[in-house]
Amino acid sequence: MTLSKRACLPSLKIMNRIFILLGMLTLFGCAEKLKPTVVPVTGRLPDQESWHSTIEFSDSGTVRGVLKAGRLWVFNDQNKTYLGDSLRVDFYDSLGRHTSFLTADSGIVDNTNNNLEAIGNVYAHSDSGTSLWTQRLFWNNSTQKVTSDVFVKIESPKEDIQGTGFESNRDLSDYRIFNVSGESKGKH
Repeated sequence: MTLSKRACLPSLKIMNRIFILLGMLTLFGCAEKLKPTVVPVTGRLPDQESWHSTIEFSDSGTVRGVLKAGRLWVFNDQNKTYLGDSLRVDFYDSLGRHTSFLTADSGIVDNTNNNLEAIGNVYAHSDSGTSLWTQRLFWNNSTQKVTSDVFVKIESPKEDIQGTGFESNRDLSDYRIFNVSGESKGKH
């Protein structure tokens, strides 16, 4: 049995429409998977992006800090590295001994001076037993000081205090809280 060209035309038109429809569905179905990752803070693509990263900071061959982040984005034109999906920084003294650590939801590193801003659920703990909670904390690499300009709470073997504004050395052994409220433990 032979089919005429005229008999095949309706089925070719239907087949072409089916192929076009399948092609459009394929394109739209893949559109979500093909979107590039964009950092919400900048709305642009980073120069570098990394997951489960570890960065060591050293001075004269001695490790002074180790930063671990679930995700990081580097923007060369801003000299900034954005940290996300949680972060942890372990601090070490000039002899390479561990002194304290800090955790936070996210952060920003200024790549020109290695200053760090920790943001969201910030927790710092020194090996001597002092703990600090706040929502934003700054590490100034040149002064080796930790500061905050928002509410902070500190628990140490000697006192439980809180206030707005904070300054400390890296191991939280010498700190000041501004606008303080709280109590000392033990003898006055």
